[in-house]
Amino acid sequence: MNNTLLPRKSVLSLAIVGALSSPVMAQEAPSEEGAMDEIIVIGRSVSYANNATDEAMIKQQSSMTSALAVIDNLPGVLINEGDTFGTDDWSTSISIRGFQTNLDEQQIGMTVDGISNGNSNYGGGAKANRYIDTENLRNVEVSQGTSDISSRSNEALGGTLNFTTIEPGTEQQMIVSATIGDFQAQKLYARFETGELAENTYAWISASSMENTDWINGAAENTRTHLAAKLTSMIGDLDLTAYLSYDDVHEDNYQRIYGLAQYAENPEWDGLTADWTGIPYQDQAYRKGWSTLRENLFGYLQATYQLGEVMLKGNVYFHDNEGRGDWVPPYVVDVINDGAGNPQTEVLSNEPIRGGSAIGQIYFVDANGVQLAPIEGCQSSISFPYGGAGPEYDPGCYAQGAIPVGSYRNSHYNKSRVGFNGDFEWMTFVGDMENTLRGGIWYENYQREEYRDWHKIIDSATSYEFDHVPYWIQYSREYPVDTTMLYLEDTLRVGPATLRAGVKKFMVELERNDKFGETPSVTVDSDSDLLFTAGAVVETPIDGLEVFAGYAENFAAIKDEVLERDASSLANIDPETADNIDVGLRYSSDNLQLNLTYYDITFENRLTFIAPDSDSGIDYLVGTNGVFRNVGGVESKGIEASLSYFLTDDLTVFASYTNNDSTYTGSTITDEDGDAIEVGFPKGNTVLGSAEDMFVVTFDWQRDNYFAGLSSKYVGERYIDGANSAKVDAYTVSDFYAGATVDMSASSGLQSLEFRLTINNLFDENYLGTISNGAGWLGAPRTAALNVKATF
Repeated sequence: MNNTLLPRKSVLSLAIVGALSSPVMAQEAPSEEGAMDEIIVIGRSVSYANNATDEAMIKQQSSMTSALAVIDNLPGVLINEGDTFGTDDWSTSISIRGFQTNLDEQQIGMTVDGISNGNSNYGGGAKANRYIDTENLRNVEVSQGTSDISSRSNEALGGTLNFTTIEPGTEQQMIVSATIGDFQAQKLYARFETGELAENTYAWISASSMENTDWINGAAENTRTHLAAKLTSMIGDLDLTAYLSYDDVHEDNYQRIYGLAQYAENPEWDGLTADWTGIPYQDQAYRKGWSTLRENLFGYLQATYQLGEVMLKGNVYFHDNEGRGDWVPPYVVDVINDGAGNPQTEVLSNEPIRGGSAIGQIYFVDANGVQLAPIEGCQSSISFPYGGAGPEYDPGCYAQGAIPVGSYRNSHYNKSRVGFNGDFEWMTFVGDMENTLRGGIWYENYQREEYRDWHKIIDSATSYEFDHVPYWIQYSREYPVDTTMLYLEDTLRVGPATLRAGVKKFMVELERNDKFGETPSVTVDSDSDLLFTAGAVVETPIDGLEVFAGYAENFAAIKDEVLERDASSLANIDPETADNIDVGLRYSSDNLQLNLTYYDITFENRLTFIAPDSDSGIDYLVGTNGVFRNVGGVESKGIEASLSYFLTDDLTVFASYTNNDSTYTGSTITDEDGDAIEVGFPKGNTVLGSAEDMFVVTFDWQRDNYFAGLSSKYVGERYIDGANSAKVDAYTVSDFYAGATVDMSASSGLQSLEFRLTINNLFDENYLGTISNGAGWLGAPRTAALNVKATF
């Protein structure tokens, strides 16, 4: 194995960190919208905990960072990605109040401009960063628990993240941005603001292209192309908004670390390699063979109309998702019995075999394509990966002239969604009390297709290039899903109190159709009960201080990916539910804002994905990659607090603290025979990956055309598994940014230039980020990026 690591402290990082020792610090400039003259991270005046990002939080991340990263400093929220730029969905996780969105679980709702993202799972789902370029991000609204009743998501057990796009400007201009950074990172971005196209009609259109390699051994070829456009128009009392985005990514993945012993051995290597060895068993760890390819096309048309006392709002939307996930199994699958001594069909044939199951594996063949057996009694010398291999994988255990063979395995994902949303809001008076009745519908139909094919690597001795005609299509299935959500809520203002009560219901029908007819078609209804919400906000005699309390019954429908699993017993799978209680206070004055929330959550029917890969290797032949099981529930309670304060006219401090206690309430599943099976989540154990304590403090400074900021986040210890057998160490990560805006209005055509330097993980902390059951991904190292933006 040749594993030549790139230096983690690249030339750009070292130069920038060295510059920080200078006594001169840059200062923060006004944004395009104006100076930082207000704090906007305070939650809206509603009966549940919520926050929104401000401009400073967006500036703390580089223009190459994914849209997910900007919410990491908000109370209760933990974002982990495989690298600073978020170029690996496989290793990405979001955690809020013990709820997780990661490779294993999808428990947090996500919307884009209020529209459903269509699930956030790896296999066919899409997180917000697939729909929005970070340079087109306006802000992110985070409802940590009892989110708004109208939220369009059937994953929102632990709250909802609503990512919003920027509005078109009123003046015609062109914004061009270029970014370079560590790990061969570069991005080009341009946005054209049309100004007034017609009366009260404005638009923008943008394009960007970025690329970078991985930070571990520089083998990855990560690329992203993003196109987007938005239009707004006011025609009398009718407001129209249209948005369209196209996103095309190729990501070479990071691999998880299996246990703390492997992490301690080398906290800077995930076990994937940069060089092709010609030995298929070792080349299954070749980084370029661990890939995620995705294309997403998303758009909506929205209309708002005021009809007397009633506001009407509706939209229609569509989403097409196409993608692939790659692995490099160290063998060719034997599907047809050709008989001993005969050439293997799978090695020689260009006609794919459709369906069926494996009868064995082929590791080495002779020049005629006949399968060879290892020399009897030979002991393998292969010790990497996964602890080593048997003689059947070792070229030294075959006679001279043996030819290694391997596969390039693709899982193909395709999804088409269409849907509509309709809402009304009627404000009137009951006596002298203001009353608002609101309600609506969300309907979505989507069809997802998934198939898996195996391609023979053309010459396993030299490269991973593969025959584009597969030798085996393992399975091909489609999953139609219909979702309908109805809601109704009434809000009454009684003196200083605002009271609300509402109800909603989900009706979800999902199917599985096997195109090869090898498994029976399945239809599952995943309807919710009536879900009740209630809450109150009370203004106190203290000016600017209000108290609030809210209750909500949240629901996550069974997802179509559960139907993928042959081993999943659908009779034993139930939708997940969560009862959320929020109690807190908010205070707002000219220079100070405070939020404090206590929450208590009961989460039942927790659905967990039990993956097929482990420290002993990956079972590439598991037809649908693991099983899903309800594994009891979770109880979470805790405190979230945040503070924003202007220390001076130029300097703002923001701090947030989270204390979270999330524990399992059950640990067994029932098999098909009715027997209870322990699955490693004992009652009373802390939820794996959830931190008890998180603390953030940030300083943001600006004067005239200079700006700067420093942010630090502490994440407490986390258990790496549900059995609570080992803890991941606490860590602290700091981010720094600085820059200046230069007024160029005196020059012809050019309005301004902005220079911004961002350094994430300033002190190069080693840590484990995303946690999976018994494993975790390495946290990203210090990463610097320099952006130059010109406005014409």
